Amino acid sequence: MTQPAMTQPAIPPSPRLLSRRAFLGDCAALSAIPLLASLPANAFAAGSDRLKIGLVGCGGRGIGAVRDCIAADPAVQLWALGDLFADRVAAARDHFTKGQPGNRPRPPLDADRNAVTDERCFTGFDAYKGVINSGIDLVLLAAPPGFRPPHLEAAIEKGVHVFAEKPVAVDPAGVRRVIAIGELAARKKLAIVAGTQRRHANNYQAIMRRVLDGAIGELTGGQCYWLGGGLWHRGRKPEWTEMEYQIRNWYYFNWLCGDHIVEQHVHNIDVINWAFGGPPVKALGMGGRQWRTGPEYGEIWDHFSVEFEYANGARVQSLCRHTKGAAHRVGERLTGTLGNAMPERAITGRNAWKFEDELNRPMVQEHIDLIASIRAGAPLNHARRIAESTLTAILGRMSAYTGREIKYDWVLERSQLDLTPPAYAFGAAPPVTIPIPGETPLV
Repeated sequence: MTQPAMTQPAIPPSPRLLSRRAFLGDCAALSAIPLLASLPANAFAAGSDRLKIGLVGCGGRGIGAVRDCIAADPAVQLWALGDLFADRVAAARDHFTKGQPGNRPRPPLDADRNAVTDERCFTGFDAYKGVINSGIDLVLLAAPPGFRPPHLEAAIEKGVHVFAEKPVAVDPAGVRRVIAIGELAARKKLAIVAGTQRRHANNYQAIMRRVLDGAIGELTGGQCYWLGGGLWHRGRKPEWTEMEYQIRNWYYFNWLCGDHIVEQHVHNIDVINWAFGGPPVKALGMGGRQWRTGPEYGEIWDHFSVEFEYANGARVQSLCRHTKGAAHRVGERLTGTLGNAMPERAITGRNAWKFEDELNRPMVQEHIDLIASIRAGAPLNHARRIAESTLTAILGRMSAYTGREIKYDWVLERSQLDLTPPAYAFGAAPPVTIPIPGETPLV
């Protein structure tokens, strides 16, 4: 089925740098929201205390998101499941009904928390429509990122609150669409919370409050890292069409994944944007395929190095890599005129400080914050900021792929790059083209 054409709405100016006072006010409001979760539940769309949720994308991350949402609030009830593939829906339903044995056992959901029926299990390219129209209050979007803009748009148009896994797009056209969707959600008073769990982690919140309040002085630079090993690959079966093969192995195709700098490293890039109050002004990147070189790995690269420059002239080095047997590092570091900050744990320098409280569960906390904001009548809307962090990662990818230094505003306002396939249907799939710096065009 062909999806509606991607619109190209006018993009309002982005607030490039938030004042520290404004940001601290936002932090104070966010930190207070979890307390609302203990208040009596207000009525949801269905006219009761019960919060019905639906899942779109029944892979491991989607199953995890449901369990996190269930753990966040006793009124949550799983209502509908949807995925392109029937076997994925069946596996997810089996997981919630029977639990998961093995090294990491997971108990089944109680009957009152699992209301999925045969009639509320949906498959095919339009499965998301079935879930969104099934009578839910909140949808969890966990399909491959290339599907996120149309899924998000359908939910907001229907009047359903959204938890959207990161990233929220794979190209500038998708980012512009998400920004417009976020504005519609604000007008309709609907929540959009993204799966950038560091924003909900109590250690990150405590340290970033201090950074934004001047604990390390003016920011002069930083680094962010996601250096890890290899990832899954599901192989190929003779009965699969090329489209099915690509979607089953979605991580290796840019129209579905955006490359690992976008799909995974966006977590760390989002922390850097958090510190600087907004996205960078430009980027210069490089990278390539050194370890994942076979055709089974599609078109994505296995390493990137990108320098992001922010509005005050500070430069941040972004490094991400997938290589088995190599050093592992995931995190961020900020440098200022008065010291340094490792947002996960400590500040050093004149105002040295270390986080020593018990860590919360940020992947549950993001759902606590989301649900509490809905009950409070002040739904959180993170569409713009996750769109900006997604586009920052896309900017880095585009610079590395083309070998050119690129400005953020050009990508946001003028880039025509749109990786959406002509139609969502089995059969032919988008061609695989491995980027070559100096030859890959800037679109």
